[in-house]
Amino acid sequence: MVARICKFILLVQFIAIIAIAGCLAGILHWSWPAALLFAFCFALAVRFVIAANNFRLAARTRSKLPERYRIGPLAFCRLLLGEYRATMLSSSWSMPFRRFWRRMPVQPRGLPVLLVHGYGCNSGYWHGMSKALFNAHIAHQAIDMEPIVCSIDEYAALIHDAIEALCRDTGHTQVVVVGHSMGGLAVRAYMRAHGQRRIARAVTLGTPHHGTALAHFGIGLNTQQMCWTAAEQGGVASDWLRQLAAGEGERIYRLFVSIYSHHDNIISPQTSSRLEGAVNIEFHAIGHVALALDPRVQATVVREILAVPGLQQSTA
Repeated sequence: MVARICKFILLVQFIAIIAIAGCLAGILHWSWPAALLFAFCFALAVRFVIAANNFRLAARTRSKLPERYRIGPLAFCRLLLGEYRATMLSSSWSMPFRRFWRRMPVQPRGLPVLLVHGYGCNSGYWHGMSKALFNAHIAHQAIDMEPIVCSIDEYAALIHDAIEALCRDTGHTQVVVVGHSMGGLAVRAYMRAHGQRRIARAVTLGTPHHGTALAHFGIGLNTQQMCWTAAEQGGVASDWLRQLAAGEGERIYRLFVSIYSHHDNIISPQTSSRLEGAVNIEFHAIGHVALALDPRVQATVVREILAVPGLQQSTA
């Protein structure tokens, strides 16, 4: 579904470019090469404005930025361009055309990994991370979570089936799960429904563990479940998030590694990604979509996967 939506959006953009170029050539008598170049640049500019607007919205409710992570205008431009590039690559290339299921190195290292994408994405989002994992000889599998706008709880069964199949096919009794954004919450929903027996470690990237204000702009029950609302006495997470946390404890959170950026443009407040009792790894000057594409984050994820103690493999 997500791949089809991305392809449809690309088609609409292509038609718009042709229409704009046709108007410039037919009405203003521009040459077709010049008209097409202008129309193409205009489409890119619209996408850039959308990406930049997310930073503006996130700034309204952002968490206090530690002094050591403050950046200047030039670094902010690099941050914005990096997030724009990641968004364009994901929505216009990897998600519509680079979906995958499973990649198994000849001699795998460590436990197998299940990749769980976030809201509005599919397995193609993990294209860059998959390269890093494969180069590190880590066996991994990705899932596509649909419907797009259902309850996060409904994804638990999909994750359960994928983990059981991955364990069965690799001979391991446990896996490492890596979830981006909403995917991290889906992993927690899986643990609530099926327990944590199969999970050796859960790595989350930019996951709104306590909600995000930008979820109010989303569509679907899952976005309502991820909401964070400002209040006089501090922010308030959604009922679903509070109920999820009420059934968890230190034993669960010890399994988690939460990786997040202080400049996330979708998760706001950014410290919503901090999970008490988990290992929290901070980055800065990286946008939300760019997290899984950033080489520094990829290297950290590989390190956390290979650092899992007590690898277990079944003899069946």
